[in-house]
Amino acid sequence: MEDLKQTPAPLAAQARRPNLDSLFSVNPDGSRNTIHPATVGGRFQRRKNVLWAVLIAVYLVLPWLDVGGNPAILIDIGRRHFFLFGWIFTAQDFWLAFFFVTGVGFSLFVVSALFGRLWCGYACPQTVFLEGVYRRIEAWIEGSPRRRKELDRAPWTGSKIGKRLIKYVLYGAASLALSHTVLSYFMPVEEVFAAMTSAPSRNPTAFTFVVAFTAILFVNFTWFREQLCIVICPYGRLQGVLYDSHTVNVGYDHRRGEPRGKLSAAGAGGDCVDCYRCVAVCPTGIDIRNGTQLECIGCANCIDACDEVMDKVGRERGLVRYDTLAVFEGRARRFWRPRVALYGGALVLGLTVFALAAGGRAPFQAELLRLPRSTFTLEGGVVSNAFSLRVQNKESSAVAFHVEAAVPAWAEVVLPVRSLRLESLQEQRLPLFVRGPRSAFRLGDTVQITVRTDDTERVLTAPILGPRGPVQPPSKGGEQR
Repeated sequence: MEDLKQTPAPLAAQARRPNLDSLFSVNPDGSRNTIHPATVGGRFQRRKNVLWAVLIAVYLVLPWLDVGGNPAILIDIGRRHFFLFGWIFTAQDFWLAFFFVTGVGFSLFVVSALFGRLWCGYACPQTVFLEGVYRRIEAWIEGSPRRRKELDRAPWTGSKIGKRLIKYVLYGAASLALSHTVLSYFMPVEEVFAAMTSAPSRNPTAFTFVVAFTAILFVNFTWFREQLCIVICPYGRLQGVLYDSHTVNVGYDHRRGEPRGKLSAAGAGGDCVDCYRCVAVCPTGIDIRNGTQLECIGCANCIDACDEVMDKVGRERGLVRYDTLAVFEGRARRFWRPRVALYGGALVLGLTVFALAAGGRAPFQAELLRLPRSTFTLEGGVVSNAFSLRVQNKESSAVAFHVEAAVPAWAEVVLPVRSLRLESLQEQRLPLFVRGPRSAFRLGDTVQITVRTDDTERVLTAPILGPRGPVQPPSKGGEQR
């Protein structure tokens, strides 16, 4: 592999400079301008490389981890079961997702208000896999950024076709592996492997998902790339309303850097030597010296690049750095602000409600439901109500259940099973009938069912329905109401 740290193309060779009026990834004629950021080293790059390696390992390994005998994270839509680090949820617990998502969402708001697009530049899967996987494959096959640009402009020779074919095959393999990893967050890994080794007709939904998601990933990481962050990502679009002048962002110290110019240029009294290096390393093609922009993902490439240049020319680092607009303008920095308190309060509220509600849930689900399209039957002077008792074990191990019924003195309960044992997430429906003489029926009477385990019990109540008014002679064959 050739050295990737080659000097970017000289300023004279740049046909176009980034500005605030148009996207650098789109040419003036509307065609795609593929950005090949120059390679840069430095303290932030080293930190990102370590973090990306950890995150990629977490993304790939997490579906394999078990907590309490169940997957660490699994959203099993088919069975309507959800696992989150030892907690087990069913479809009836879906309302808790609102508070969980709210808490997680406001955590991003807090981070953005304090540190800008820190998530985007360091931990977003789009950045992690684009920079940590796909660009590395591209560099290994096609060489340095300069060589990749030359290859883009070169005619389609056998060498170019061969390099592109190898790159696309590796891109496809990586996309296929990632799509199966994503699928394993929605299907147990054992079932994912079974689907991979069986005919597509046996798992049509999983097969369709893998094909579609692989295609999306391939197009995204091959061609769309930074446009996802700029055009599609809603979080990126929200940044403008989350920032203020005290938000820490990647910025250019214009008071120190201007007037810019080459070392030997007359009137260039600022520290910026206008080397264009900060632009050359930017993955979205912006000039950070133009100020905070939508396209900036806070990746710190320009910081490391500028620090390298400052070291070479014997000037102090930090011309481009993480800092607030207030400091760049000569004002004091403020950490706590009303918006931080507001977002932080919403974060704490959402996660607190989720934790309390999730922790206070009963370890089993019990429902007493009247049979569909049935209120009561009257036959031979006997009123009868039919119910279905549904019991589901939400624990990670088998649990024994005991059922008790209480009805008015005039009625009796028919319940075929009074004790049952259910495995984890297993459910059972039991028929239950309440009946008694029509002459003794009273409006307002109820049936009370107690479902008990060794540790917990739930009491379910339902009204007993019957006819109103005086007793009528029974009709032949009974009467359905």
